[in-house]
Amino acid sequence: MVNMEQPQTKILVLIPAYNEHAHITRVVNQAHRYLPVLVVDDGSADETSALAREAGAIVVRQEPNQGKGAAMERGFKYALREGYEAVITVDGDGQHNPDEIPNFVAEFQAQRSDLIIGERDFRKMPFVRMCSNTVGTWMFSWAMQQYIPDNQSGYRLVSAKLMREMIESRNQGFEFEVEMILRCVVAKLKLSWIRIQTIYADEHSHITPIRHAWRFILITFSTRKVVRAYKKASKGK
Repeated sequence: MVNMEQPQTKILVLIPAYNEHAHITRVVNQAHRYLPVLVVDDGSADETSALAREAGAIVVRQEPNQGKGAAMERGFKYALREGYEAVITVDGDGQHNPDEIPNFVAEFQAQRSDLIIGERDFRKMPFVRMCSNTVGTWMFSWAMQQYIPDNQSGYRLVSAKLMREMIESRNQGFEFEVEMILRCVVAKLKLSWIRIQTIYADEHSHITPIRHAWRFILITFSTRKVVRAYKKASKGK
């Protein structure tokens, strides 16, 4: 692994993975150049676990498939148990460049943010995804009553403080990552952003568009209620 500044900072790369045999070896190899890697195999039916282990990752397997949120929660529990200060979540499908890991570490060491989200350039996405992410940004920013430039990016650093908040979550799918932003703000933890590459190639999304859209609408309105109640309570203090 490459030595980075302030090596005493204990950070783990967490890769939730489901049927990612096509990309997992490369992703783990690149990430492992910088930090220890944990792959949580979310009930894959392929060789994801074996390939990740061969590439040098610690592998935890959960069965049956439970969703990305459940896999991340499993990883958070492991990281907290092992005394990590933070995890950097990287998708296993190749959409994130592991060579940007040092940028997250540097931001964490400089700002001590509890949630650092990799902000993508929507203009570099396929048209349908560009539209859905643009609309999603507008909706979730409305719900949060503050600008949230990218609520769906899976490339992020999560502090131990926020991990402890998130292991209480009941969301097991993509909503877990959206809820993470809400919990960060309501708990008065620090949120920051860094620009990352926007990569699209032959990745296969595990998202069902209509179901995803409906669930996103539900979590957006529930978030709006929580934020309004939180701000009302804050004014009353």
